[in-house]
Amino acid sequence: MEARLRDEDYELLRSTVREFVQKEVEPLRVKIDRDDFFPLDVFRKMGKMGLLGITVPEEYGGSGMDYRAQGIVEEELGYSSPSLALSYGAHSNLCLDNLYRNGSLEIRENFVPKLCSGEWIGSLGLTEPSSGSDALNMKTTAKRHGNKFVLNGSKTLITNAPYADLVLSYARTEESYTAFAVLSSDKGFSRGRKFDKMGMRGSPTGELFFDTVELDENRVVGKPGEGKRIILEGLNSERVILSYIFVGLAQRCFNEAMRYSHNRKQGGHRINEYQLIQEKISYMFIRLESSRLLTEKAVSMLSQNMGDPTYAAAAILHTTESAEYIAREAIQIHGGIGYIKDSGIEMFLRDAILGQIGAGTTEIRKQVLAKSLIKKFSES
Repeated sequence: MEARLRDEDYELLRSTVREFVQKEVEPLRVKIDRDDFFPLDVFRKMGKMGLLGITVPEEYGGSGMDYRAQGIVEEELGYSSPSLALSYGAHSNLCLDNLYRNGSLEIRENFVPKLCSGEWIGSLGLTEPSSGSDALNMKTTAKRHGNKFVLNGSKTLITNAPYADLVLSYARTEESYTAFAVLSSDKGFSRGRKFDKMGMRGSPTGELFFDTVELDENRVVGKPGEGKRIILEGLNSERVILSYIFVGLAQRCFNEAMRYSHNRKQGGHRINEYQLIQEKISYMFIRLESSRLLTEKAVSMLSQNMGDPTYAAAAILHTTESAEYIAREAIQIHGGIGYIKDSGIEMFLRDAILGQIGAGTTEIRKQVLAKSLIKKFSES
């Protein structure tokens, strides 16, 4: 990203998004989780505010900002509704940002503005029934027939799939991989079931099927055979940006725990006067702040080299593990009431668990990080 923003720009963005979240998202937070409700109207309002296309230049309907700005939006959304933040990330980062960075002029002019405005919902089609962590083992194929590609296969566990108008999808093309812009209006495109999830409820997740979908060459994103690069750079970007969701989630749990431990009395004392509660508060704070610092470092490194997975893997590994820890400790501090749905606390623990599964599991992130560090050491 080439945008040069001042600290004041980021501060203004954060205050604007925070005000929007308090007004539009927080009142729906319980409903989103309880009813698995996707607030489409709120999502489209984010488009009108320029948040959906925040990393896209203004000439294509975006706001011309950068990844740190996108992360700020994720953090503020994650503070209230991690599930809405997840759907935002799938649309704004995984689909739209990738499409703009790698798409042709025709794709930028015809598709990008509709995604920026919220007229269209975007999704990323990577995971398949037989290839999750092993993403490059995909079975979906795109065979060339003259000036067309014929797409066959399926995708599963896809965020925003039940609503997606455009899917940035990957397929095998001979011995390589290619990215395509697939529209829900394309003949042969269909949706499967919508999954009923443990957490991140309200962020719709489902299946997609491609049955002899004919795509003109102008639907190729990047160049034929460039899919692996786009996948790997996209994963680095995704891991950094999604880390912000879990910083926001962790901040909310920490704040709620601080508030409750100050107001709750046992044995004639506020429970935050007891050493075991103070120990929890101390470790929660350390994990929260280290997550924030590592995520900021990762977004800085992402802007310098999208192909380097080191800090991207480190950030999402640490932030998601820390978010689950902090959410769990927040429930412990709340005691029995924290286990009750009406408390609004247990939702964050359920949402936090997804953080160690999506965008590559915790185990994969450790492997990616270690391999990157070993490679750098051997080359030094």
